[in-house]
Amino acid sequence: MKTALKTTAFAALLLAPLAAGPAAAQPAPFNEVGVTWGHWHIISKDVEANKKLFIAMGGKLYMPGGAPVMMFPHVYINLSLGQEKGDGGSQGSVVNHVGFIVNNVQERVAQWKAAGVTVLPGGNGRLDQAYVETPDKTQSMPIRHEHVHLFLPEAEIAKAQAWYAKTWGGKAGTRNNAPVVDVPGAQIRFNKADKAQAPTRQRVLDHIGFDVKDHPTFVKKLEADGIKLDEPPRKGGNGNVITYITDPWGTRIEIIERAPVTVN
Repeated sequence: MKTALKTTAFAALLLAPLAAGPAAAQPAPFNEVGVTWGHWHIISKDVEANKKLFIAMGGKLYMPGGAPVMMFPHVYINLSLGQEKGDGGSQGSVVNHVGFIVNNVQERVAQWKAAGVTVLPGGNGRLDQAYVETPDKTQSMPIRHEHVHLFLPEAEIAKAQAWYAKTWGGKAGTRNNAPVVDVPGAQIRFNKADKAQAPTRQRVLDHIGFDVKDHPTFVKKLEADGIKLDEPPRKGGNGNVITYITDPWGTRIEIIERAPVTVN
């Protein structure tokens, strides 16, 4: 069952098959260009409350460099971003929501409610969908990361699909007659918006992130494609090598070569 989670006030869960079992809380394997889905980064106003929420939903906590990060299969969720405070949810920004898969929506809903998680009903009475309300009015997740949904003006969608496929070595295709790009660990989906949406930076969902196998090599690829970095690559205290770019539509994207992580 798929969990499409909105990053303003809730997490939506949609139906899709998923084998049960202890899936590894780590990114999917790298593709041919050395890319896999990595993380999304929220600017949490209540880190402790979000830690409790995500742990109740099956996440694992680790503290690289002392900063709390939740681990779910195929995605990491960063809970804080320095002293920045997110202003506005994901709805209204380019990344409208992100999605996850669960093996059974109703079972997961019962489990989360028993753990004190606030769960809202799905749209139009759907039993294969639900929403999870988080302390920041942002997002939440169940078992495995599944998709990221960008909302763009109709004239920009084909351009964006081509850009994401080329930049990240993804496979362009369709789902339910709508354009998508598949990368390891995630599907990038595109939806029509009536107008250009706000950039993600300094929203509650500040940015999304891709992990790369070889940071210098991938940066050279970006530069060869004419993509400018938002800042020079740097090594963090936790050993990660990072930089940022912003896509042509306002999505802030972190590019990270991740140091080994240890779950607490």
